[in-house]
Amino acid sequence: MLKLNQPAPDFKQPAYLKGHKDDFTEVALSDYKGKWVVLFFYPRDFTFVCPTEIKGFAKAQAEFDKIDAAVLAASTDSVFSHKAWFERDMAEVEFPILADTSHTLARDYEVLNEANGEAERGTFVIDPEGNLRYVVISDGNVGRSVEETLRVVKALQTGGLCPVDWEPGQPNLKKD
Repeated sequence: MLKLNQPAPDFKQPAYLKGHKDDFTEVALSDYKGKWVVLFFYPRDFTFVCPTEIKGFAKAQAEFDKIDAAVLAASTDSVFSHKAWFERDMAEVEFPILADTSHTLARDYEVLNEANGEAERGTFVIDPEGNLRYVVISDGNVGRSVEETLRVVKALQTGGLCPVDWEPGQPNLKKD
């Protein structure tokens, strides 16, 4: 069972990464030690809602870079499927797309739909020490908010208590 403020499940996965040798590589969580990581799962390549989210994260890449947060996407599709889809429809995406054909990663992060072999729509924020700090798993029909993910990472980075609708630049709550 996943637990907040405990180590996130470790992984080493094949990935599609545009511009890397043959566009394929291996990505491990340990590669990002000392950085914030936003790991998001999506159901399938060549679908309808997924590209809107992936392009949204790509559009916000510079903002994630500014706050020292790496973005990683994952689905249960193969690296070959990722390469075909991203080269055809999403050339602007520059973050790694993990291929979880064994379903191990989706199972470890508790987002695998065993009935159809797809990952549910899950978002995970992992801190620089490798601890899981934020988890949202939602229905596959509804895309997530990239802006909210950015806001949450920034809030977690303050180390303080952030009230509802907190925005960067606003004060944290004080403990009495």
